[in-house]
Amino acid sequence: MANIVAIVGRPNVGKSTLFNRLIEKRKAIMDDESGVTRDRHYGYAEWTGKHFTVIDTGGYVTGSEDKFESEIRHQVELALDEATVVLFMVDSFAGLTDLDKDFAKVLRTSNKPVYLVANKADTTERIHMASEFYALGMGEVYPVSSASGSGTGELLDMVVKNFDEGEENPEEGIPRIAILGRPNVGKSSFLNALLGKERTIVTDEAGTTRDSINTHYKLYGKDFILTDTAGIRKKSKVKEDIEFYSVLRSIQALQDSDVCIFIIDAERGLEAQDMSIINLALKYRKGIMIMVNKWDLIEKENNTAEKYKKAILQKLGQLDYIPIIFTSVVKKQRIFQAIEKAIEIYDNRNSKIPTSKL
Repeated sequence: MANIVAIVGRPNVGKSTLFNRLIEKRKAIMDDESGVTRDRHYGYAEWTGKHFTVIDTGGYVTGSEDKFESEIRHQVELALDEATVVLFMVDSFAGLTDLDKDFAKVLRTSNKPVYLVANKADTTERIHMASEFYALGMGEVYPVSSASGSGTGELLDMVVKNFDEGEENPEEGIPRIAILGRPNVGKSSFLNALLGKERTIVTDEAGTTRDSINTHYKLYGKDFILTDTAGIRKKSKVKEDIEFYSVLRSIQALQDSDVCIFIIDAERGLEAQDMSIINLALKYRKGIMIMVNKWDLIEKENNTAEKYKKAILQKLGQLDYIPIIFTSVVKKQRIFQAIEKAIEIYDNRNSKIPTSKL
């Protein structure tokens, strides 16, 4: 990932809209509510034959009591460290705010090229209003409309001048493993434990992860993409628009994947909603495995794992061939064995059996 463009700024200036515009997919969730984007969100784009990675980030806020805001700030700082080019997005309709000024100070400490992007410049009047941002002293202001795409071409022409030549789309032909399950079963914790760093925000609150987050991972000499997804609940329990779109993104991640790791909570066992998701993966002919997480919280007797496994297999019925592995993400028990099993399933899916052997 040599060429990386990070989109940063305060909440609600249209960062996710520009992200979707650049990657030409509706991948990031957009809403008028601030704080919708939480984790760093990656996608791939191309302009005039040059491929690059785009990072969408949450809105940068200081002095907030919200428990997510400090985590979002941390994710923004990580994105700035990774970036080749930074797009500092502001709102031409709202005008220059104290938050913009504070964030400009943060960006001045970075030695990365920064482009000041005045979004929502949909009319001639708003394009003129964007000149107010010259007061930040950050050079040229680029008025754009992320919603319609106007002005983005001129901006990208400048951005690609900073890139190395000849990078291809790094996602092409790489196995994809989706991490799925109900809310709060430990999906983001599992990804963070594998990577050894905080790739996604983890809290005890259900619904912390909203977008499907892709991460490149290398293990046992193999490259693959891990996708952390939002927890999937029953339709009747989904009340908010944001959660509705989160669930849609999770189902899209399932459809795009090669192998699905279904994480279930050891204390709750395999529930009807889990079976619904497993049947959906079966419908799309995906590789499937079940990972029983929080195994450290279960009181052990003789053959506890065997009895538990037998109960799951009974519920699976004809799907009793699905591999089951018992893990504790917190204690890092058997998490790498789970990935080994997922790779094995991927290899099995792609193996061709000669007619003579059959």
